[in-house]
Amino acid sequence: QVQLVESGGGLVQSGGSLRLSCEASGFDFSIYAMNWFRQAPGSGREFVAVITSVGNTTNYADPVKGRFTISRDNAKNTVYLQMNSLKVEDTAVYYCNARRRNSVFWGQGTQVVVST
Repeated sequence: QVQLVESGGGLVQSGGSLRLSCEASGFDFSIYAMNWFRQAPGSGREFVAVITSVGNTTNYADPVKGRFTISRDNAKNTVYLQMNSLKVEDTAVYYCNARRRNSVFWGQGTQVVVST
């Protein structure tokens, strides 16, 4: 059974930091690229960051560049999103996503709320 379980969300003040985790099971995590997406209230789901299967390449959406860092530990089947200098506009449900060719898996999401 494929599972992606996000954790680490919560309420944080503007300028603060959070570290999200996404633990995978039920598939070969090490051969999948991993992504983080987010969905703010009233908005569509948007791409945040991606890391290749071996972790040697990352890419970020412009709004988070320089503030967020994606990483992975293939030994722990876990992908992380370190979020620094958080802004109110980062408030959203954050989802991890595993993707390889036509195979795509989603987690259930973790809520991040950034207050002023």
